Amino acid sequence: MGKQKKKAKVDARSKLFVRVVIMSIVAVLIGIIVVNWLRPCANSISCIKDLSGKFESDEEGVFLGRRVSSPQYIADVPVSKQVLGKTNEPKHISVDLSKQRLYAYEGDRLMFDFPVSTGKWGRTPTGEYKIWVKLRYTRMSGGSGNDYYNLPNVPYVMFYYNNEVSKGRGYSIHGAYWHNNFGYTMSHGCINTRPEDAAKIYEWAEPVAEGNVTHASADNPGTIVTIYGQPPI
Repeated sequence: MGKQKKKAKVDARSKLFVRVVIMSIVAVLIGIIVVNWLRPCANSISCIKDLSGKFESDEEGVFLGRRVSSPQYIADVPVSKQVLGKTNEPKHISVDLSKQRLYAYEGDRLMFDFPVSTGKWGRTPTGEYKIWVKLRYTRMSGGSGNDYYNLPNVPYVMFYYNNEVSKGRGYSIHGAYWHNNFGYTMSHGCINTRPEDAAKIYEWAEPVAEGNVTHASADNPGTIVTIYGQPPI
């Protein structure tokens, strides 16, 4: 009888231990989900609501309290289609926050080197990412008060992500027609480039563009993007 009671106590303790472990794991998972949900998008209002890739006829926007218009040439510049397998060298984009420059490589060969504008009103997170979707155009909006913006037809957008920075947070490399202060921080977290430079990197990078919206896939994977350094104060 005593042995049965002892065994029952051991079984009860084992069950309690298993329950505690399961509850702890669930709590950690919920915490991760909540933390990621609470983290703001790069574009705090629009986030990634518009993945249509369409050009809007309403060309007027707002940036830092002033009216801006998306130039017509953004709609007119075609992006030539790459051919899958055109190069055997791996492609890689590097962004140096300290120098505010973007470098694009095929293997060890430097293909592009141009100035960018990274986060001023919001941090540009560092790390290694992959491009998951390319959009010919999208609308981006966010900020509040003096740094509010609402911009149609943001061109040549390449959203990137990793395990820490989810797709839903909407960080991207894209063209910026609303300022000409490249080489200095000017964004809410994204990587701004001159529209003409954005067109080049958009055409060059993978996934190979297919129409106004292109999702990365096993057959058409996204280019790796590495972001490093500390932005200038």
